[in-house]
Amino acid sequence: MKVVVADLWPGRTAELAEVAPGVDLVVVGDGQAAAAEAHDADAILGVLNADILAAGDRLRWVQLASAGVERYLALSGLSDAEDLVITNAQRIFAPGGAEHALGMALMLARRFHTALDLQRERRWDIRPLTGPSPYRGEGSELLELRGRTMLVIGLGGIGTETARIAHGIGMRVIATRNSSREGPDFVEKVGLASELPDLVPEADVIVNALPLTPETEGLVDDAFFELTRPTALYITLGRGRTTNTGALVRALREGRIAGAGLDVVDPEPLPPDHVLWSMPNVIITPHLGGDSDEHMERMWILFRENLRRFAAGEPLLAVVNRERGY
Repeated sequence: MKVVVADLWPGRTAELAEVAPGVDLVVVGDGQAAAAEAHDADAILGVLNADILAAGDRLRWVQLASAGVERYLALSGLSDAEDLVITNAQRIFAPGGAEHALGMALMLARRFHTALDLQRERRWDIRPLTGPSPYRGEGSELLELRGRTMLVIGLGGIGTETARIAHGIGMRVIATRNSSREGPDFVEKVGLASELPDLVPEADVIVNALPLTPETEGLVDDAFFELTRPTALYITLGRGRTTNTGALVRALREGRIAGAGLDVVDPEPLPPDHVLWSMPNVIITPHLGGDSDEHMERMWILFRENLRRFAAGEPLLAVVNRERGY
């Protein structure tokens, strides 16, 4: 049995062979090198391209190093490889992604982005943060998230972890998922994807953690933002194309939402002259929400366990459902 693995852990990758005695483990530096080794390989770990599919007549399993799979499912030749099992890293990025989502929500709610601008100006002034009369009438404009409602769109790996943390700080959590109305105890209500319009008006914070599929592309559109509270915060870190960018810009300009935290956008990378860069109530990060100092160790554990299972003929973890697209 031959397994080709991308050298994602230089100096350590070859140690994966320890869990699969008798397997010929070939470590390669890139996709081109993997394609050159694919002709007699039983599995490829960490990389996939059209050349690998064309050469890999014996391939039975591919382990991806990403959670999103849409660009791999669109590769030429994949439809002919009906028996090829694809596994992904669907929960590896969940802890970092969840903390990123909550971080963005807290930053917007507490106006930390505005505080950073004031810091750069060396300006001690609470009014841009709190509003003109924080100690009279209705008080400060800074928001408390405790007791407010978070809507998680897409209760997968990142969505579930985000819900867990939000519940932990005292938020009420509702969610949608495509497969069922079942969810963990810390989610008060789970609706089907078709029930999203009924849940949007309840939300103070909306977290879009959707994968990109034909059904989710452009799902968050003008009609969606017609349902949002004007005080709502919109956070997205699934796939940029699930949000209609024009609709998002209009919602921000017209006050249909109070702010947005964007780890993913459409297009990516966002052009330097795009209006989103200059909007005062928008935070943008360059599609790194799931990254952390721990995610590569979790990836190592997944690759190691799935290689052990493959060599032993056991069911694999994190198998991609091609029909669903994730």
